[in-house]
Formats: sequence, structure tokens, C-alpha cells
Amino acid sequence: MSSNSNKSGSHRGMQMVTLCISTSMVLVLLGLVVFSVLTSVNLSSWVKENLTVTVMLGDDVSVNDAKRLCRNLYHRPFSKNIDYVSKEQALKEQTQAMGSDPSEFLGANPFVATLELQLKSDYANRDSLRWIVSELRRNPQVTDVAYQEDLMDNVNTNLSRINIVLLVLALLLTFVSFSLINNTVRLSVYSRRFLIHTMKLVGASWGFIRRPFMRQGLLVGVIAALLAIGVLGGCVYALYTYEPNILNIITWRELAITAAAVMLFGIIITAICSWISVNKFLKMTAGELYKI
Repeated sequence: MSSNSNKSGSHRGMQMVTLCISTSMVLVLLGLVVFSVLTSVNLSSWVKENLTVTVMLGDDVSVNDAKRLCRNLYHRPFSKNIDYVSKEQALKEQTQAMGSDPSEFLGANPFVATLELQLKSDYANRDSLRWIVSELRRNPQVTDVAYQEDLMDNVNTNLSRINIVLLVLALLLTFVSFSLINNTVRLSVYSRRFLIHTMKLVGASWGFIRRPFMRQGLLVGVIAALLAIGVLGGCVYALYTYEPNILNIITWRELAITAAAVMLFGIIITAICSWISVNKFLKMTAGELYKI
């Protein structure tokens, strides 16, 4: 009797371990999609805010006038960052890049002073750029404004497509996750279907019978979610050690929301699956239990 009890306990323990591992693997995939959707917003903002609008200044604009213009533009709602590049600095940078000094064979410095303007992500689109550039060109100190319009449009279009793909993938993976976890939980409950029937015969209420299965489901959900969060955290840390600048895109907010979403998914899905599986066997007669 003791041997049978030990075997049953060992078998149930292995079922719990298998259920936790399989559920955590599904939650890792689900967490990756949630994390990707969240970080894609930051990636979109980061890419847009690193696109540069070059404001070229006239030769008669002094350094003080250029810096005054720079301060005025900095206080505009569309400005994220502005760098002043003098004629001398531009010549030095191009000389280093080209390996020769252009002023030696041209007889003069061919470059002009510029302001390198980086916009806030909300303004990095065709419509906003149109009136921003128009306003900048009306300034008598500005000779021209240059920016990569096609690149800006391509970035916005591609990021929109990526967001749509990620959202569709999230919906599909949520459905697949529910199906996989539901099947795993059902197999766990299936092994104790006759125990459920025996409890029905002695007059136990459905709520009383469901309670231990619900507790087990919640426990499995919490453990699987913690395992999945640990795996995802390890992946983020490995990514950080490989590229520390990734923290410009990944913040604690995204990490916290992803962890909370994984925990919530783990608890809700396993609880719902346990409820559905137990109810299925509660509705069966003894004859139907032998047939499945």
C-alpha cells in the first residue's frame, strides 16, 4: 500500500514538473512577443529621433548669432537636440574622413556652418517636417534645410508594418498558448478522472472537487511564470552584455510590464484551463469515463 502511494506521489510530482516546464516554455514565447511589441514603440521613437535635419547658415552669421538661433530652436516643441557645427569643425571632420584637406586645392573652406537638428519622434513625419522646414527657411540666417525625406518615409512605413505583424503574431500566439496549456492541463486532470467520479459518488459538490485542481493550476501558473521571467531576464542580460547601448531602447518600464504580463497570462490561462478540464470530467458518467 505504501509502495503504491509512493509511486502515485512520484508520478504526480513528475506530472507537476512536466506541466510547469511545458507551460513556462509557452509563456517564454508569449513574453517575447509582448516584449517585442513594447520595445518596438521605443525602437520607433529612437530611430525617428536619430534622423537629422541639417540647417545650413549663411557665411555672414557669426558664432554668437548661430548659438542664439540654436537656443531659440531648442525651446520649440519639435526640437529634441541641436548641435552647432562651425565651418572649421566641418572642415576638420571632412579632412579626417577624406584623408586630405579640401581647402588646400580649392583655396578656401568650402563648408558652411550648420545646425544638426534632431526632432522629437511625434514630429518625425512628412506632414510635420513640411511646416518645420518651411518655418526654418523663412529665417534670413538660414540658406537651406536638408533632410532625407525618403528615408524618413521608409522608416515610418517599415515600423508600422513591423508593429502590425507583431500584433497579429501576439494574437495568434495567445490562441496557440491557450490550446497548448489547455491540452497539458487536461492530461494532468485526465489521470485523476476516476478520483473525480468517486468524489461525486460520495456527495462532494462540484466546487469542493474543483478547488484542489484550481489551486494546483494557480501554483503551476505562478511557478511557470517565474521560470519564464527568469529565462527572459537572462536573455535581456545577455543582450545587454553584448550591446550596452540597448538600454536606449529597453527600459525598466518595458521589463516590468513584460514580467507582469507573463505572470498574469500564466495564472489566468492555467486557472481557466483547470476549470474547463475539471468541468468536462464532472459532466461525464462512469461509462463515458471508461470510453475515453
